[in-house]
Amino acid sequence: MTDAIAGEMRAYAGAVDDRWREQLAVLEADVWWEGDDGHADAWCEREGVTNATYTTCAIELIQLLEGLPRLPSLGPRPGASVPGRDGPTASREQGRDVDQRTLGKVRALLAKAESTEFPEEAEALSARAQELMARHSIDHALLAAETGDIGGPAGRRIAVDNPYDSPKAVLLTVVADANRCKAVWHRELGFSTVMGYPADLAAVEMLFTSLLVQATAAMVQAGPRRDARGRSRTRSFRHAFLNAYAARIGERLREAAGRAAESAGGNDLVPVLAARDRAVEEAVGAMFPKLAKGRAGSVSNYEGWVAGRAAADLASLNGRREVTGANRRS
Repeated sequence: MTDAIAGEMRAYAGAVDDRWREQLAVLEADVWWEGDDGHADAWCEREGVTNATYTTCAIELIQLLEGLPRLPSLGPRPGASVPGRDGPTASREQGRDVDQRTLGKVRALLAKAESTEFPEEAEALSARAQELMARHSIDHALLAAETGDIGGPAGRRIAVDNPYDSPKAVLLTVVADANRCKAVWHRELGFSTVMGYPADLAAVEMLFTSLLVQATAAMVQAGPRRDARGRSRTRSFRHAFLNAYAARIGERLREAAGRAAESAGGNDLVPVLAARDRAVEEAVGAMFPKLAKGRAGSVSNYEGWVAGRAAADLASLNGRREVTGANRRS
């Protein structure tokens, strides 16, 4: 599949959105074979198989793709015009500069939060980082209102993997809500579509990835659980742990975002943010007209719930690997 994508991309030259380019880089989708028709022979030689195996793989791949549900497009397809590529406006260029400066400050705060051995200091630094991201979102909104920038909400798909995919999806939802975004979970496909403005989407993915890593580490450190009869209670413990973790993280993020909004002040802020919230809601409604809201599952393990909330209280609001720029995901 990766080779088929790489071959197809040769037809589009430079008319490819940056999001496509980032994902192609992660996939390492490169044309490594020679000639337009040389893939089959080169692939068989590399894999040490016959042409019959190549044909079988191709047929199985086609069958798999035909069985997948059709998803709405989140951006311009390859070959279409790329917004901002031809003569970007001054406001967009200024927005990109602000993005990089702010993200640099956030990464510095979070690096300190994760390197300190004192939980209270880590809590203060990570809360400061979340407030900075929230204020950055507010600054973007006010700048767009002043300059007349008509850029609207965008979308991003973020993996939500098993096991315990339900509480992980809840965690992504609360992170998205706190950052003025909306998450729609596609359980059967193993990911959520997150809708929001670009700066907010970047914050959501960064925070969710980090918090999930921290939650998993704390959960594994807690070890397996058994009841008085020796029966395993590990699954119920971890399910409750992650649900409680998500709930508490949501409370913390809302508090930090609220502090940022209060410090921003100004009579112009409320209508601007309300307009952006409506735009995100309308984008979600247009993309998912038959969207149904689900109910959270029940929690049966009190010990796991208490442990999860405790872990959330100690969690930094981002992770070291994201702060240092390593292992970035598209």
